Amino acid sequence: MKRTQEIHYDKVAEAIAFLKTHYREQPSLEAIADEVFMSPQYFQRIFKEWAGISPKKFLQYISVENAKKILGESQNSLFDAAYETGLSGTGRLHDLFVSIEGMTPGEYKNGGQNLHINYSFAESPFGNIMVASTNKGICHMGFMDNNEAAFEELRAKFPNAKYQQVVDIAQQNAMFIFTQEWDKLQKIKLHLKGTKFQLKVWEALLKIPKGKLVTYGSIAEKIKNPKASRAVGTAIGSNPVAYLIPCHRVIKGNGETGGYMWGQTRKSAIIGWEAAKTAE
Repeated sequence: MKRTQEIHYDKVAEAIAFLKTHYREQPSLEAIADEVFMSPQYFQRIFKEWAGISPKKFLQYISVENAKKILGESQNSLFDAAYETGLSGTGRLHDLFVSIEGMTPGEYKNGGQNLHINYSFAESPFGNIMVASTNKGICHMGFMDNNEAAFEELRAKFPNAKYQQVVDIAQQNAMFIFTQEWDKLQKIKLHLKGTKFQLKVWEALLKIPKGKLVTYGSIAEKIKNPKASRAVGTAIGSNPVAYLIPCHRVIKGNGETGGYMWGQTRKSAIIGWEAAKTAE
């Protein structure tokens, strides 16, 4: 049976999907609530509990036009402007407390033969999530609907590792990112399996501040490979750590949200949620 938080996110996700396709109509609270089969008053309450703002205000953050406006604020250097905003403002950049350690060639090739991986399942504002860690840091984090399928996906990445379903300190610290102020977080270490190019792209993503959006092209420019937008997109799509490596903050140059491994609706939800938190 689904827990209350999961049910609420499901309803919020339905509402967000509706808003994404009907935002030009500026639907009323009653129309949105009717779409998810809830009373306007109850829907308004659970939405504000989840996002911290009203559905109407949230709509402003997830619309394509708002994304274009965000991008248009710094046409010449989107990534650098976002980076400097994070440094000069009160928000804390990911790279101040998240660091990546790539796996050794041996670990990469042997499917994690000598790795001991702890994994656990938890709730997040965006649905259930699976977190896995080695003795060096978080190696996987992903939103999921089925525990067994999620574990099989993890085991496919590290077929020779030894697994234990247990919550450790690394996993707890990672999950605190959804509930605690960033300046109160302990440093989070990531232990990732990836090529040099992938690690370079993922490290670039860590420099995008909360509440900011950049384009695939700007990431390619930042890693000094401006013609590699497609390869950058592939590396972003291979991100093994949801949210901690904020691939959800990368959108298309035309302002559309673009794809997301864990679903476009969830991506829009995260973008809107972060924008609301930043506005606060």
